[in-house]
Amino acid sequence: MKKHLLFLGAPGAGKGTQADLLSKANSYLHLSTGELLRKEIEMNTNLGREVKDIITSGELVSDELVLKIVRQNLDKDNNGWILDGYPRNLSQAHSLNEVLIEINQPLEVVFYLDIPEEVLIKRLLLRGRKDDTEKTIRKRVDIYKKTTEPLIQYFKELSLLEYINADRDLNTISFDIKQKMA
Repeated sequence: MKKHLLFLGAPGAGKGTQADLLSKANSYLHLSTGELLRKEIEMNTNLGREVKDIITSGELVSDELVLKIVRQNLDKDNNGWILDGYPRNLSQAHSLNEVLIEINQPLEVVFYLDIPEEVLIKRLLLRGRKDDTEKTIRKRVDIYKKTTEPLIQYFKELSLLEYINADRDLNTISFDIKQKMA
């Protein structure tokens, strides 16, 4: 059973949901960078204060800082892990790869949750978050396509990529992922 996993997919593709189910079933660490950053801020660590200042000033948290937080969490004893929502671009993927080789926890499978754009937009509108207007959703999907889609090719070339049709019900998707992990 593979245990160093990455979930890729557009916002709303179901990465977090599937990563959560799989991590609970296998006692894996579920590392969502957004959650990790919020946790550092809540715990008021040095890193957390640094992250809070950056976010408060309206800037994006640097790749180096995000990687530092990810590495800190991977360094703990773990039964396996799932990265969700990171890396977001090729530069982050290269840095992450170096760290994973260094700590001897190489990535084993990258699950790409593939979903048609129109289905995605409908799904995100139904989610009903305040900031989820069709315009903002389309903008996020465009940013995702420009920055994250090159990762699909990158991981494909490394023979790590597994396509998952994410336009199905939750259980079917989960079953598909488990089959491809074996």
